[in-house]
Amino acid sequence: MKQKIILTLVAFLIGFFTAAAQIASGTYSVKGYLVDSASQMPVEFVTVSLKNADQKTIKTQHSKKDGGFLMDKLPAGKFTITFASVGYVMRSMEISLDKETQLRDLGKIAISASNTHLKSVSVTAARQSIKQEADRLIYDLQADPDSKSNSVLEMMRKVPLLSVDADNNIKLSGNSAYRIFINGKPSSMMERNPKEVLKSMPASTIQKIEVITTPSSKYDAEGLAGIINIITNKAVDNGYNGNINLSERSPLGGPSIGGSFTNKSGKFGLSAFGGGALANTPSTGITISRVSTEVTPSELFQSAERESDNKNAYLGTELSYEVDSLNLISGQFNLNGNNGSGEFFQNSVLKNTSTVLQQYNLLTNEDNSGKGADAALNYQLGFRRDKNQLLTASYRYYGFINDQNTAQLFTNRTNYSLPDFRQVNESVMSEHTAQLDFVYPVKKLTIEAGVKGIFRTNESDFKYFSYDVNQGYIIDPSKTNTFNNTQNILAAYNSYQYNLKNWSVKAGVRFENTVVDADFVTTVSKVKQDYFSIVPSVAISRRFKTTGINFGWSQRIQRPGINQLNPFVDRSNPVFETTGNPDLRPTKGNSLQFGFNWNKKGNLNVNLRYNWIRGLIFQVSNYDETTNITRTRFENTGGAKALGGNINFNYPLSQAWNLSLNGNLMHGWADGISNGKPIKNQGFMYYFNMTSGLRLPKDWRLSASFYLNGGDLTVQQQSNAFASTAFNVSKDIIKDKLSFSAFTNNPFNRYRMNVTKSFGPNFNQENNSQQNFRTAGASLSYRFGKLKESIKKSKRSISNDDVNN
Repeated sequence: MKQKIILTLVAFLIGFFTAAAQIASGTYSVKGYLVDSASQMPVEFVTVSLKNADQKTIKTQHSKKDGGFLMDKLPAGKFTITFASVGYVMRSMEISLDKETQLRDLGKIAISASNTHLKSVSVTAARQSIKQEADRLIYDLQADPDSKSNSVLEMMRKVPLLSVDADNNIKLSGNSAYRIFINGKPSSMMERNPKEVLKSMPASTIQKIEVITTPSSKYDAEGLAGIINIITNKAVDNGYNGNINLSERSPLGGPSIGGSFTNKSGKFGLSAFGGGALANTPSTGITISRVSTEVTPSELFQSAERESDNKNAYLGTELSYEVDSLNLISGQFNLNGNNGSGEFFQNSVLKNTSTVLQQYNLLTNEDNSGKGADAALNYQLGFRRDKNQLLTASYRYYGFINDQNTAQLFTNRTNYSLPDFRQVNESVMSEHTAQLDFVYPVKKLTIEAGVKGIFRTNESDFKYFSYDVNQGYIIDPSKTNTFNNTQNILAAYNSYQYNLKNWSVKAGVRFENTVVDADFVTTVSKVKQDYFSIVPSVAISRRFKTTGINFGWSQRIQRPGINQLNPFVDRSNPVFETTGNPDLRPTKGNSLQFGFNWNKKGNLNVNLRYNWIRGLIFQVSNYDETTNITRTRFENTGGAKALGGNINFNYPLSQAWNLSLNGNLMHGWADGISNGKPIKNQGFMYYFNMTSGLRLPKDWRLSASFYLNGGDLTVQQQSNAFASTAFNVSKDIIKDKLSFSAFTNNPFNRYRMNVTKSFGPNFNQENNSQQNFRTAGASLSYRFGKLKESIKKSKRSISNDDVNN
């Protein structure tokens, strides 16, 4: 199988490196492509005008989807070329065309977003908050005033196709199998527990969020739902620029700080962002009720109180050095860490219709910590033939350590003999990646090819200590194991993008071969797997004057991660055991989508989707009536289908008042096997977020939002719906420099009850979890500095989106 990949790769590279296509040139022509100076993304529909020495316009056109333009059949002479677009500063350049410059290539031309504030056009001339491309939707956070006071996690409720549930878990089109990137690349801070980082990350440090719904073949095949790409604020000009945000919220959460900094000096550039937060959760209540439906029925009832204290910090950096116009060296380095503790006091009663079978009180103390880091180095080579022709070589290292320690103490026992115990689990993951990418443009066609190798090691060392009255805590070998797992992935891809006036087509195919070798050191057993995947994708878009449509089809896979493979058995609640499964195999899913967008005074985006998956990886719960224990384990069983759509609407009701709506409605079907019997579940999943903002005199702004979430659906579970509200007032104390905001969330309800119902062939269960709901707080954001020239970065670098943790 490896030979197949190598031969395929060689064929690809020989074809591209020996290609001899040439761009035909006219008598006198000028070309270039326009990009946003902040995000480096192409800017379409920019008016490009060419004026002669008498300042008479001789030719006008609009930039295309990729930001490119080409004016041909021009006379010789000196000209002024201008670039104008709503929301951007007009830019002009002087050029000349003569016998030595028949084709004048201006290369990449950066245009800057306008900072001018005109009261009469403050809404109509504002930057578009949402933009749709063939394979993705882009939400511009800097165009949304709420980004000055909210966290990135809170802003995600306004991003098309994204939702945030009651536990702050992020879903993409209702699916949790996706990848999160920072600036187009994986980051250690998003690999382990992204919601904790995103809760502490100020939205003011983020430029935009891309939701890549139909990833091209250049991306790894992992991520059934797609990719979320978070683009941080970038340096724009020579000099420095930065942002810092301080916030406090109570009683849920705590103080947080975050910021970003960029600096460019000559050929050297630096971009960094970081932050940290304390998150304290006051005591709340939990109840669990489980009823067995066996011949001899029983009922379990547990009530508990829990509280926790957590803290986390993160730091991300990108550096670049422009050797010359064709050679660029860049790299990144990211760090993150967290530490938490919690206390859980529980009363458990098991009885039949008339008798108490078992009863105890349990005190659980938990400590957890983790740290991760990644570093990468990229070399990019350009070509004089065409500045869009690129060869990039990249290397990346990534690793993390997670430690979990729990201690369980029993009191008031009735018919319960399990001794006190302690659990210790240490998970370690390391990964090395090498990648080579080649981009070859031929007129309106861009061809890409590449190869990649990922070499990953997962390790888990878990120990179970049981208390003995004579010897104290001693290790229990039957519940202890050391697990090593290696995962080697070889991949090759080939993709094509063709742009023709208002049409854009992206298509490609990716080949991946995965070899897995798992070793249970303590129990002397092994698991070996070798599988080959072919993953195609197609994305088509058509742009009209004020509207556009797009179509996409892709196959994606979900490769199990360490948390799903790890055979560590969590017995924190002794009657509910959860574990991973080292025998898991990848899941392949299909997605069809159709999108429509309208942009004029306001903007409207509608997306229809149909997804289907077989061999789905999900948690299966089995109830054992002989031990009265429910055991939950990840399995490859059953499948899922979902049909529905998303709508996102933004409209200025007046020059000072705007309204936005982000909603999603899907109907899901899921089936699987529990206790050897088939089970099915189906139902609607939905969420809607409506926000309205009012701009007042003297730079005051009011905003209010209403969020409705219809709950989650899995093959064995259904959670309840909930609604939340948020109110915000903000003011620019120093124009475009210092801003203050105060906010309150859910002021009418101190708590909410999260209800999750589970079922199997022989049991029904209901979990009621009380959550702190009412919060209030304030934030202060300060911007500083000014720059003159954009920082360079590799256009291709390592993107490991192949595994789901």
